[in-house]
Amino acid sequence: SGGGLAEYAVAPASLTVARPPEVSAVEGACLPAAGGSALQLLKLAGVSFDGTSGATGPKNALVTAASGGVGHYAVQLAKLAGLHVTATCGARNVDFVRGLGADEVLDYGTPEGAALRSPSSRRYDAVANCAAGVPWPALKAVLADDGGTVADVTPGVGAALTSILQKVTFAKKRLAPLMLAPRREEMEWLVGLARQGKLRTTVDSRYPLSRAQEAWAKSMEGHATGKIVVEMGGAE
Repeated sequence: SGGGLAEYAVAPASLTVARPPEVSAVEGACLPAAGGSALQLLKLAGVSFDGTSGATGPKNALVTAASGGVGHYAVQLAKLAGLHVTATCGARNVDFVRGLGADEVLDYGTPEGAALRSPSSRRYDAVANCAAGVPWPALKAVLADDGGTVADVTPGVGAALTSILQKVTFAKKRLAPLMLAPRREEMEWLVGLARQGKLRTTVDSRYPLSRAQEAWAKSMEGHATGKIVVEMGGAE
């Protein structure tokens, strides 16, 4: 937690969920931060998971960096909520993201992908921004005219200031920085989805603890497909 890697860690019992045998240890390790971030990101954007999203909440969602650790969960969760999902990723991951359930997939290396434009000309009322460095004007331009929320997984100081300004001016198009707050009931729900095979975890690569620096370097490159896992006692 908090960027550390260790063989053992102390966790509050109130935030601990039993791992069922249908969920592997690797899957269990991936879910809390990445799966939890994806779920809270979508909720922050106004998506509900009680069957009402299609009726009263967002209908068209955009997920950026959809092949990454948080993004690949966000695509699956948005589809489970009944949304039409447009997703962005690199060219090599287009088929992978489509396999996650995305209705439309944009290669961010193309002009259309860089502009985040839906191939079917949809405007988004919910955006799970899992990519770093996407400027607010580019996101604002693709939101629906009657409003929408961009939930940002890697907010900076500028994003926080923009969000505060939008609140006081009652803006229809809003940027909402994510502050991940672990919740046991959400973790239990995610584990339940994984146990039922409704939420898949894709592992890009695995490293033993002795090579954690390599794993971190690969993570910082920003091109992993799914999650990077550091295993205790893993093969050297």
